[in-house]
Amino acid sequence: MEIVLIIVIIVVVLSGLTAVLMYNGLVTLNQRVGEAWSDITVQLKRRYDLIPNLVNTVQGYAAHEKTVFEDVTKARTAAINANGVQETAKAENQFSQTLKSIFAVAENYPDLKASQNFQELQAELTDTEDKIQAARRFYNNEVKDFNTKRQKFPTKVFAGMLHFNSDKEYFEVDEGESQAISAPVEVKF
Repeated sequence: MEIVLIIVIIVVVLSGLTAVLMYNGLVTLNQRVGEAWSDITVQLKRRYDLIPNLVNTVQGYAAHEKTVFEDVTKARTAAINANGVQETAKAENQFSQTLKSIFAVAENYPDLKASQNFQELQAELTDTEDKIQAARRFYNNEVKDFNTKRQKFPTKVFAGMLHFNSDKEYFEVDEGESQAISAPVEVKF
């Protein structure tokens, strides 16, 4: 009788310890996903803050390109107001496409391309884009780790009970957006 009681106690203790370890592991990974998302939002904000300066610089040389500036401003506003991973990814893809139009406009204005201010802004944007890509890779790696842990046995059995009911979403980009902003704009004569 004592042996059965000892076995039951050992099973209960091991089950409790396993549940605690699973929960703590999921909490840790969940926090890391949140931290990684925060890194992305910091870099996106940095890019959003650079855009008005870029628009003003280009506008000084190409004032008649009004629709380009309006499109960039609308896309920037949509990206700033996006909520959640998927909505942000969609808005960011659209925003990146409209940013490319500014650089296409710049190709038509040699004085603008030679402007120190424009070159500095372009360099800062390129640096920011690189940081966004690095943050996106870090975030997606953390999401992969979380989703993998959540789906593995025995965690999968207990994840719902531990209030980790769903996988995290990846921050994915359109195939066309994967080219950096600094990529050369194709100019055809």
